[in-house]
Amino acid sequence: MQRVITGTVLVALLLGFYLFYIYGRAYWHPLVVKVAGARSIPDVIARYGDDARQRMKPYFKTAKITYPPKSVTFLAVKDEASLELWDTSGSEPVFVHQYPIEALSGVSGPKLREGDRQVPEGVYSIEYLNPNSSYHLSMKLNYPNAFDLKHAKAEGRDQPGTNIFIHGKAVSIGCLAMGDEAVEELFTLANDIGHQNIEVAIAPSDPRKAALQPIKHLAWSKILYSDLMDYFLPFSH
Repeated sequence: MQRVITGTVLVALLLGFYLFYIYGRAYWHPLVVKVAGARSIPDVIARYGDDARQRMKPYFKTAKITYPPKSVTFLAVKDEASLELWDTSGSEPVFVHQYPIEALSGVSGPKLREGDRQVPEGVYSIEYLNPNSSYHLSMKLNYPNAFDLKHAKAEGRDQPGTNIFIHGKAVSIGCLAMGDEAVEELFTLANDIGHQNIEVAIAPSDPRKAALQPIKHLAWSKILYSDLMDYFLPFSH
């Protein structure tokens, strides 16, 4: 009986440690950075940049695009867990590559408040690159944008949330988790072209396949989804 109890406790401890290691990175990783020292963006590019560019080379070669492009757009579709990379340097967007999203939390519908675990929906820019992310590497979106803030204020939501990233690993609490190799590529791309030359559109489903249906209790979702449908329209394979 004692052995059973000891074994059960050991398994519980190991499971707890594993879960904390996977889902508690935001708590323990900053301590690791503090001890080991922070990385700079040039440090990250020196370590991962060449390999990331080599992995991306076939994508751009197939698309007949010279790397690096001048500007790009990421199209994220939540219910398909996919992120498309498009070159927007010319008059018409050109498809480059589709990445699987390794993890994203929440359900269909926009993010409304801090802690709801929802991935936002809308069109966003990238504010900065984070070489010391708890999730390998990350790029911060400008959520909440002006549209989000306008409707949060109108509804009395004073904490619409923040700190939404595209990052590595495969754990999400409102972010787009791309896995480490994919985020190395996207991070390197953002560094090479300038993060200000990237737009990110996130939709609940692909509006090129079917019209987005407004959410009944969110009157403004009609405007949001109409804007997203218009935004996605030029991006056709």
